[in-house]
Amino acid sequence: MHGMTEHARPPRRMEIRQANEALILQAAEKVFAEAGFGGATMQLIADMAGLPKANLHYYFATKEDLYRRVVQNIFEIWLHAAEAMDAAPGPVEGIGAYIEAKMEISRLHPNGSKVWAYEVMHGAPVIQDYLETTLRDWTAGRVNLIQRWIDEGKMARINPEHLLYMLWATTQHYADFGHQIATLNGGPLSDAEWQAAKTSVKTMILRGIGALPQASAPGAFLSTLPEISSF
Repeated sequence: MHGMTEHARPPRRMEIRQANEALILQAAEKVFAEAGFGGATMQLIADMAGLPKANLHYYFATKEDLYRRVVQNIFEIWLHAAEAMDAAPGPVEGIGAYIEAKMEISRLHPNGSKVWAYEVMHGAPVIQDYLETTLRDWTAGRVNLIQRWIDEGKMARINPEHLLYMLWATTQHYADFGHQIATLNGGPLSDAEWQAAKTSVKTMILRGIGALPQASAPGAFLSTLPEISSF
């Protein structure tokens, strides 16, 4: 029995650690999104998380360590969103799934997106190395994929880089400018309104790049879109 108790301790400690890290990261996302890196403090984040400040330093030695982890988290979530794009046979399925996933991330992780936007708008003083390595490599891979679809005649001859910029700007707008959207909408988007927004964005972009035919009647595009599950 004693051996079983000792064997059970490490997983329990790991669960506590994971729960505390998740709590800290959620609080840090909100504080960094509202105050930026310069305005945020470990004390503010500790207060938001409802934990002693010493606990934060136990998991993250410095504010920069915590900030980089927040940025890394949202980027890894975005990377995961591109997996369906990588395995897709063409732009309708691939770019359609990517738009759906990115907009769902904007719905579920708006503060992470805002932290990334704030950082980049200020010249990426903390994560410039990340942009020059991980993001650059990821972008080059997606550009090659889009160019292959172009060469196969599955979409119009557009600039792949500018298509990616458009996809990022459009999908992340729903997080970064969520307050503006909610104001104009008379309140936050409902589940049905989110789904309608995803369908509209997918349709406009896929038609714009020549991956979908132009509809001859309102609503005709619905039958041409593949069934794409939410992220």
